Amino acid sequence: MRIALVGKGGSGKTTVSALLIRHLAASGVPVVAIDADINQHLGVSLGVSEDRAATLTPMASHLPTIKEYLRGANPRIAAADAMVKTTPPGRGSRLLRLDEDHAIHSLCATRLNGDLETVRLMATGGFEEEDLGVSCYHSKVGAAELYLNHLVDGPDEYLVMDMTAGADAFASGLFTRFDLTCLVVEPTRKSVSVYQQYREYAKEYDVTIRVIGNKVAGSDDLDFLHEHTGTDLVAWLGASSYVRAQEQGRDKGFDALEPANRTALARLQLEIDAVSQDWPKFTRQAVHFHLKNARAWGDRATGVDLGAQVDPDFVMGPEAFAAQN
Repeated sequence: MRIALVGKGGSGKTTVSALLIRHLAASGVPVVAIDADINQHLGVSLGVSEDRAATLTPMASHLPTIKEYLRGANPRIAAADAMVKTTPPGRGSRLLRLDEDHAIHSLCATRLNGDLETVRLMATGGFEEEDLGVSCYHSKVGAAELYLNHLVDGPDEYLVMDMTAGADAFASGLFTRFDLTCLVVEPTRKSVSVYQQYREYAKEYDVTIRVIGNKVAGSDDLDFLHEHTGTDLVAWLGASSYVRAQEQGRDKGFDALEPANRTALARLQLEIDAVSQDWPKFTRQAVHFHLKNARAWGDRATGVDLGAQVDPDFVMGPEAFAAQN
């Protein structure tokens, strides 16, 4: 199951992502955690030292290698440099398992320790000196989008992506690559407005959305969230001395998280597990955005008819992986 965490800047999106990852890992299931925020803080929120977090290999730095690996023996893709961030898999493409030591995980994923030993952490990468003034952040998430396009994950496996703030994900088809998109919403008008904007943009594409309230201080806050997010609100987190200690570099151990907040995470997991994976929809959306990007800029940039990369008889999912093997 793939879960995206989005929300207004400062809503606590990265903190909630880390809490969800810790909660899932506590049950021993495999988790891939991807830091796709422009501010790369997920590793530190998971207890990784700042020095170690700084040594994470950005996925973006291995983009040519990732393309070549995923291209596999797909006859519709003549060369890796003809692939763009939206290129969908087809027969012959190399598909990925979430809990597997394939080349992309070997290049970019870091195994965590202790109670997070089932977690692989990857990062899209932040801005480098040469990017400043000439590049947008979307260039950094292309490798992650390709990874998601080729990933066959199961219901007892989890990918959690900490996305960049606001509605920036709508600059590409990345927002359709998840089984569930979770909006982290504070009980404020500004935070609710980001949720409403995201819901409005996403409704045309059948994106499943839920809300987890954060920084909920009492019944007035909860009433406010219920009023403005309705049945999308499935769980809420309150003040946490555990989170404060983590942010100050004092790891108390996940058992120290307050019971009410642990209950909120368990409720969120129930919502995640109740979502059905829809591989035909996933495939249709991938093709839709690939063709849209091809017309807008891709054909011109690559000098290739990117529409010819679409395999009309291919449907992503477990059956495609089984057929490949």
